[in-house]
Formats: sequence, structure tokens, C-alpha cells
Amino acid sequence: MGKKSIKIIFISILIFLIIILSIVMEQKSKSIETGSNIISTKKIEWGIKRNENHEQPDLGKENRKILEENSGIALGNNEEKTIYLTFDEGYEAGYTSKILEILKENDVKAAFFITAHYLNTNEELVKQMIEENHIVANHTKNHKSMPELPEEEIKEEVMDLHTAIFEKFRI
Repeated sequence: MGKKSIKIIFISILIFLIIILSIVMEQKSKSIETGSNIISTKKIEWGIKRNENHEQPDLGKENRKILEENSGIALGNNEEKTIYLTFDEGYEAGYTSKILEILKENDVKAAFFITAHYLNTNEELVKQMIEENHIVANHTKNHKSMPELPEEEIKEEVMDLHTAIFEKFRI
């Protein structure tokens, strides 16, 4: 096989790889561009139905289906004895300081979902959560219902709080 044949094979392989790469990149960009268009904006209530005998609550058929389709987790494995402590600080009633004290005494970590209002009115408690290695999670700036908002406002609701936390604590 001559040098000319090797060059032709090499160029053919290179062109083939470029075509494959461009197809992959095009598919990725399509899924990103259209990703928000295929997500339902239907409002869903996320209540649970408590069961007797201390069994795991029921999320409902529709909620469970959505979670399974999106690899979400709402309830852990009912075979394992694991508890996840989460606190919604959007409607905090003044107990967080005591909760943090008890968690620290027992070396237990939790997740606190905060809003911008909570961050701005309880900065020291948020700082304590961070310093004690709890999860400080984003519960959006104003706790609005996302299905009703345009995409740009959704980004603002999430990113404005994210940015405010970063700027206050440089985490």
C-alpha cells in the first residue's frame, strides 16, 4: 500500500469522525434547545397520603410516574432505615435556631431550602448552616409557582438566589 492510499484512508477516517462529531453535537444542541419545550407546565400538587402502621406514604400514581421518568427521589428505599431531614425555610416559624442546636448536639446534617427573603432576614442562621456543613438548598428567590412563569423568569428565580448566596458567603 502506497503513501497516497494511506493518506486517502487517513483523510476518509478523519472526515468520518468529523461527520459523527457534528451529528452528536447537533443532537446535543437540539435536546438543549428544545428541552424546555417538551417539559410539561401542568401544575402538580406534591402532597402525600399517609399510611397506617408507619408504612411509607403514598405519593400518588402520577407523581411516582414523573419521578421515575426523571430519575427523581421523593421517598427513600423502604428497606433501608435512612432518614433525610429537610426543612422548608420559606415559611419558617422561628424554630431554626433550636433545630440547628439539636442537630449539632447529635452530629446530624440536614438540608435547608431557603428563599431570598429568608437569606436577607436570617443571614446569621444561613451562615451557621453553611459552617456546620448542612445543605443550603435553593428554594427560589420568591417561592413562585414555576409552571406559570416564562423561562427567563424561572432562570432569574433560581439564579438570583444562587448568586446572592455565593456573594454573601463566597461558597
